Amino acid sequence: MRPIPDRKFILASHNKGKLAEFAELLEPFGYQIRSAAELGLDEPEETGTRFEENAYIKAFTAAKATGLPALADDSGMCADALGGAPGVYSADWATLPDGKRDFSQAMEKVEALLREKGGVTPEARRARFVAVLCLCFPDGEAEYYRGEVEGRLVWPPRGSLGFGYDPIFQPDGHDRTFGEMTGEEKHGWRPGDAQALSHRARAFKKFAEARLA
Repeated sequence: MRPIPDRKFILASHNKGKLAEFAELLEPFGYQIRSAAELGLDEPEETGTRFEENAYIKAFTAAKATGLPALADDSGMCADALGGAPGVYSADWATLPDGKRDFSQAMEKVEALLREKGGVTPEARRARFVAVLCLCFPDGEAEYYRGEVEGRLVWPPRGSLGFGYDPIFQPDGHDRTFGEMTGEEKHGWRPGDAQALSHRARAFKKFAEARLA
């Protein structure tokens, strides 16, 4: 497996919520990490139709600009009754005309569409969070790590501890939404743990076992 030189890489993200989660996930491993936001890198246009494509676009852009390996994540919420939407367009559904994001509006849109389709029973409100990590080198060589967590969508939203669609997503086996869980509960995976809860933690667990252990 191709090494990461000097244990340094770039986190190719400007999303404060994701950066905070990655900081917690990476803390035990002793890597030297800087973010695309910290370096003032531009955010590339995400033109892919799959999570893998968008993760690669972000990672390769940062790797090419800095000459360092870059790690990017693309993630989203996929509702069964909506044919997997919003999926890779999860952030787009929250984007306002001025470019700012309002996930309260996005969650209301999801709920309205679910009701239009008769999504009132728990089974009709099945959904999953998906996250794909892409580690990309400056020459374009890339690796992918995918994590998913199944659950259902609830209404009204509950909790203010997460970000994005967390307040309406209740993972299987739990009676609280991601919005009601602390960061440690959501993605507090550490080496030796059998399982991780969140989609991002599950993808990161695969990455860590392959790359950081």
